Amino acid sequence: MSSNMEVDMHNPAFDSRDSGAHTDWRLRLALAGTALAVVVVVLGAFTRLADAGLGCPDWPGCYGHLTWPDEHHEIETANAAFPHAPVETDKTWPEMVHRYFAGALLLLVGGLTVLAWRRRGHRAFKQTHFLLALILLQAAFGMWTVTLKLWPQVVTAHLLGGMATLSMLWLMVERLRNAPPSKGRFIPAHEYRLLQKIRPLAFAATGAVVLQIALGGWTSSNYAALACADFPTCHGEWWPQTDFRQGFNIAQQIGPNYLGGTLESDARTAIHVAHRLGALLVSILVLALAAFAWRAGSHRWAAGLAGVLLLQVSLGIANVVMFLPLPIAVAHNAGAAVLLLGLLTFCYRIQTAQPRVSNRDGIPEKPGVDNTALAGTL
Repeated sequence: MSSNMEVDMHNPAFDSRDSGAHTDWRLRLALAGTALAVVVVVLGAFTRLADAGLGCPDWPGCYGHLTWPDEHHEIETANAAFPHAPVETDKTWPEMVHRYFAGALLLLVGGLTVLAWRRRGHRAFKQTHFLLALILLQAAFGMWTVTLKLWPQVVTAHLLGGMATLSMLWLMVERLRNAPPSKGRFIPAHEYRLLQKIRPLAFAATGAVVLQIALGGWTSSNYAALACADFPTCHGEWWPQTDFRQGFNIAQQIGPNYLGGTLESDARTAIHVAHRLGALLVSILVLALAAFAWRAGSHRWAAGLAGVLLLQVSLGIANVVMFLPLPIAVAHNAGAAVLLLGLLTFCYRIQTAQPRVSNRDGIPEKPGVDNTALAGTL
């Protein structure tokens, strides 16, 4: 019996089933982690835009509480302990809820890392460890956001770290969906050739979106979103007076408190104008990519990318003309995440797709293969 068991354990079908079971658990955790990361990113945007980043002057607790002070006697005690930062209950709970969800994400990625150690040869082994290190770094940025009083460099880095965490989790989902024993992605040979030609453009568009997200974080952390209150002009001019040197002085000293911003008007205008120029560059690249993708036959991807871009640009304009309403500002941040994930997915599927042999070449097509590699919604 033991020899038969040993033979069974080394049977390729047994290994395939075992690998599939492990991949299924990783996939479920990665999907849950992605959903949780979306919540963390949106809550982070809400906290930042509601000026609640310093809602709790200490870290990791809030005025010495595991939750936040809400009873009258607790608020009195907190105000006595932190006289420089009196309790504002409408700002304490967003900060702490954001921390709770970020902590839950850390635990979930820790679980993914434990599973990765059970199969060290798996493709996600290094990725889970890097992801865990990134989230720990994010926790440090969260602490520095409080202790350094919303220093723009830290706030912007914290935003980029959140987007990077979300992106890595989503790419892990993509990799696990196509891990053995699942089928590969095969597309018609002519479509494959056309998509390979636009691969540099896809990567360039993705890089531009990352840069634009960084500019958006810099705009928000320096309170420059309303530096131009009109559109498409700024202060009634196509090129207003600006101070780019001061606006993008990333070597500025750490000040006592950045709540409300410390830059002069011309510096904030420079940041806002740069963000608009970045939006123009992203629009050109993404629309060009959508046009070439449509020509290659990836119609749903082309329409999806163009649609998300149009929505994102509309939200950005609405933020200006409507004086930054909180729901629209938060939706603008979420839209940036959706656009980034869409581009990353498109790049990944171009990178991993394989040409499907056509009958026109006299060779039969591979049976049972998913021929819609680039189909699907964003």
